[in-house]
Amino acid sequence: MTGLRACLLLLTAAHCLAGEADVFTGEERTRMKAEFSQRVAAADAALAKDPKAIGAYSDRGDGYLFLGEYREAVADFEKMIALDPAQDAPHWRLGIAYFFAGDFAKSARQFEKYHPYDGRDRENGIWKFLAQAKADGVEKARAEMLVYTRFDREPFPSLYEMFAGKKSPGEVFAEVAKKDLTKDEDVIFFANYYCGLEEERRGHRARALELLQKAVASPLGRGARGGPGYMWQVARLHWERMKAEAEKPPPTRGGSAARPLSRARHGWDGAQSKDPGGAITHSAGTNRRDPSTPRPKRRSAQDDGAF
Repeated sequence: MTGLRACLLLLTAAHCLAGEADVFTGEERTRMKAEFSQRVAAADAALAKDPKAIGAYSDRGDGYLFLGEYREAVADFEKMIALDPAQDAPHWRLGIAYFFAGDFAKSARQFEKYHPYDGRDRENGIWKFLAQAKADGVEKARAEMLVYTRFDREPFPSLYEMFAGKKSPGEVFAEVAKKDLTKDEDVIFFANYYCGLEEERRGHRARALELLQKAVASPLGRGARGGPGYMWQVARLHWERMKAEAEKPPPTRGGSAARPLSRARHGWDGAQSKDPGGAITHSAGTNRRDPSTPRPKRRSAQDDGAF
């Protein structure tokens, strides 16, 4: 039965991956990689002239993050704060970089620092929960979720209740439909993305991959600027990592039947939900190079599906 389940998971994942060409073409991937590499190179040149140029660290950190160079992104974002401590509280991008670098305790703390800066943004609270659940477990993360009293943009009130254990992903989508928001690209993108992360947390990897693929297929992020465009790139990183995990053959033990696909390397400790409905990891580490100097080019993150 275990081997059969593993095969079914692989078949389902393969079905999801079959539509990849419609989601993210090789030409688009090449163009995007070149764009982010150019951003890093331009920032390198700017920092060679002015090692204290905060904007260059910001641009290069974003470029590194989107290329899957998470530790380098962390180093640049931390350098921004070292140069100007006022950058600390609003720096939610550093929280995301910490998360992908596997430094979940620092990630949770960074999102916690952001809360007094913007007490309406439930998306920040979701990331704090996701990071703390990795570091301390789901039960503690839920007990210490940030409190919001003001209304936030859709669909984040429902999404926040979902991560608090009060709604299922299916109920989030039902509420989106009830509010007649199914044609709102922003709403659908964020619903697919975060419900996908919740499905993965519940152990429903095939459904999670399906939802993340829908999020990346959204036309929202490709031309969007600001937060939506940024989060589309983050969703892409999650999707590519999960896709890479799904493409790996199921592990075997002493020639026995294949076991189910494992969760991400830093697994959730919460019990799997019975609700069938709807990501995340990298090894932690520090990089102590001088952030103002270019780094040797390497792409070790390719194993996780990044560029």
